[in-house]
Amino acid sequence: MVECFRATSLRKFVLPSLVLAGVIGFGFFDSVPVFAQEAVEAAAEAVAEAPAEEAVEEADLGVGYALDNAILFFCAVLVLFMQAGFAMVEAGLNSAKNTVNILSKNVMDLAVGALLFFAIGFGLMYPDSYAEPSVAGNGYFGFGGTGIYETSDVERTFSPQVDWFFQAVFAATAATIVSGAVAGRMKFTAYLVYSALLTGLIYPIAGYWKWGGGWLAEMGFQDFAGSAVVHAVGGFAGLAGAIILGPRIGRFSADGKSVPLPGHNITFAALGVFILWVGWYGFNPGSQLAFQGTGDIDATVMIAVNTTLAAAAGALISTILSWGMFGKPDLTMSLNGALGGLVGITACCDAFTNGMSIVVGGVAGALVLLGVIMLDKAKIDDPVGAWPVHGLCGVWGCMALGILPNKHLASGDTSFVTQLIGTASYCVWAFGLMLALFVVLKAAGMLRVSPEEEQAGLDVSEHGMHAYPSDAIAGGAVSV
Repeated sequence: MVECFRATSLRKFVLPSLVLAGVIGFGFFDSVPVFAQEAVEAAAEAVAEAPAEEAVEEADLGVGYALDNAILFFCAVLVLFMQAGFAMVEAGLNSAKNTVNILSKNVMDLAVGALLFFAIGFGLMYPDSYAEPSVAGNGYFGFGGTGIYETSDVERTFSPQVDWFFQAVFAATAATIVSGAVAGRMKFTAYLVYSALLTGLIYPIAGYWKWGGGWLAEMGFQDFAGSAVVHAVGGFAGLAGAIILGPRIGRFSADGKSVPLPGHNITFAALGVFILWVGWYGFNPGSQLAFQGTGDIDATVMIAVNTTLAAAAGALISTILSWGMFGKPDLTMSLNGALGGLVGITACCDAFTNGMSIVVGGVAGALVLLGVIMLDKAKIDDPVGAWPVHGLCGVWGCMALGILPNKHLASGDTSFVTQLIGTASYCVWAFGLMLALFVVLKAAGMLRVSPEEEQAGLDVSEHGMHAYPSDAIAGGAVSV
């Protein structure tokens, strides 16, 4: 029995320990800047050529630089706040007995993701920012270095620090999408392994293909703020996890009939969607990445309006369709319809007119309902609808640029074929690698909790605590 206990403990803690050790190791490695010597020599030459006061004046890049950086910082904070929205949506749409587990996963997505994106992710996603031609990417893969790049370019738009911050919260968002799809039955250790791999390797490499100047950028693939780069990657990774994990106990009857497992707090879910909606104004308008000029700020507010209209259309269409199909307006469908509209417009919020943005959002709202039905028919359990919202609507957002009239299609910057190749590449990349990872974890017995632990709830079995004091008083008996 002692040997069994030791083996189980080792298996539970060895992988998180390795992840933590790796992050700390990269942190020590990064404690000396990559180009510290060059920076020291440049500083010495500047001091020798001009008085200190003049050097300070030359380093001041002006009010426009300060404004761009301040707004981008604010947008990054809004995106970070989306973690709270994801946590509330996922907790509200799942059983009360798994609340602590869901909140823990959301915290770790941000914590592990930020450290790994600092250690290696940023260097993988933007290798050319590190200024060494020898480490520049080849279109498919590149690595610039650890930590945050340094620059003394007087024509730079952003501080490297705020540049990293904005990109890091995007990485955490991609990881968090999967949490809802695998809720209620995945071991916490397995989730940490997944989260580390996605934020440290899979997402940064995929991001490089488009936003880092990789092969999809050269091809002309368009994805303004991440319908595919962020949302489809997270959505299809979640789909892989849901397939390999299998459904929650009781989700489908013996004859294959779908049995709904209602969430324990729809108020949480609704408030979470409102938080996500607000956070999206950092996600989409923030991706304009320039705010001081008249044209830039006009584009920024247009993006914000398009984002609003698409979300509204998605909520309305999903409500109407679910009302017609089920006889009653389903609030959860309305909420996911709004999120679907937000995901759909993310790739194209800069390219469509206000009216066409309503079309994009409305189609996304319909796709959410279609996606939920498809998963039910396939006996795939996705408790929060992560794949319909992020995966399916993420695909639609990018493909809309190759189908509906917009400025990129009109100018020849992209095409239907280009959008299809790019979108499919992201789906296959995320789904294929995550499927392989989950298969390995399952074969090693590290993926899913036991039926007894699932019935008791992951809060108790994985974390040894209750989300609500009344549950502990009642002896931990929490209804599914």
